[in-house]
Amino acid sequence: MTFSIVAHCPRTGQLGVAVSTAVPAVGAMCPYIQPGVGAVSTQSWVNPYLAIEALSLMRQGNSGPEALDAVLSRDDARDLRQIGVVDGQGRPAAWSGQSCTQWFGHIVGERFAVQGNMLVGEATVVAMAAAFRGSEPLDLAERLLLAMEAGQAAGGDKRGRQSASLKVFGNEDYALLDLRVDEHAHPVAELRRVYTIARLQLLPFVEGMPKKGTPAGALPESVTRMLLTAPPYRPGGGGSAP
Repeated sequence: MTFSIVAHCPRTGQLGVAVSTAVPAVGAMCPYIQPGVGAVSTQSWVNPYLAIEALSLMRQGNSGPEALDAVLSRDDARDLRQIGVVDGQGRPAAWSGQSCTQWFGHIVGERFAVQGNMLVGEATVVAMAAAFRGSEPLDLAERLLLAMEAGQAAGGDKRGRQSASLKVFGNEDYALLDLRVDEHAHPVAELRRVYTIARLQLLPFVEGMPKKGTPAGALPESVTRMLLTAPPYRPGGGGSAP
């Protein structure tokens, strides 16, 4: 009932998950990331502890594939699970249990894994993998979103659409991006709209926030000036100057 991508960017070290499904608030259930450690999407009959425990194992030095094998070996309902992982070095793995709802499957590529269940068909994950592979020069968030748009265009969830999420971590312990569409008729398209605004309004603010090992300073004047402006009149807001 979900399609997702987990990925690592070798250029920036960023880790990310993008996911969409036909239930509300998928961003609260499926994606888990720890900066420098790994990224996980746990789905189908969701078991959050698979993601939590896999990240713990990766933090202890296990690779993404090793961590996935270990957590699945302890889950008696693994045939109902679907999960994609990638570690902080870009080593990916995925699992689709044989009792997931058709169509289900996954593709594991270089530094990414795409997976989906209760889909219209295989074309969804094939299109996602192709979109991610074909967008290598772009930032990770954009690549993840392109993969989701390709998957949706190829069919997506066979029940319809409801929620979507995009989460990216860089080197800090807080998210670079954590965007959610919790209930919408076209959640992936709405996620694109929100991301377009966030890139112009949110990212400059986040990039000015305190960083580990760096003295905290004031936000750039341009960012402060933008944030003092009403949202419709900021870049990407769609308004006109009063």
